[in-house]
Amino acid sequence: MSDFPLFLAMQDMLYYSVIAICIITLPTLIVGLTLSIIQAATQVNEMTITFIPKLIVMFTLLIALSPWLMNKLVLLMRGYLMHLPTYIR
Repeated sequence: MSDFPLFLAMQDMLYYSVIAICIITLPTLIVGLTLSIIQAATQVNEMTITFIPKLIVMFTLLIALSPWLMNKLVLLMRGYLMHLPTYIR
């Protein structure tokens, strides 16, 4: 089973990709859904009312969580480069 370390590397890569995507999209989805419910209740149908808050939430999360995400990605890449001879075999 020589593909086992490569399998673990791919599993880690997929895990951190899903985490990076979810921490940005889930709060944006929640804000959009909440504002859509408010719009449906008040019958105000304006697209910018939902677009601007979602944009603000998304960029705020990107700015706030970018150092953490970059740290995780750097550690992951460092681990891949350290174990590169194992993956090549």
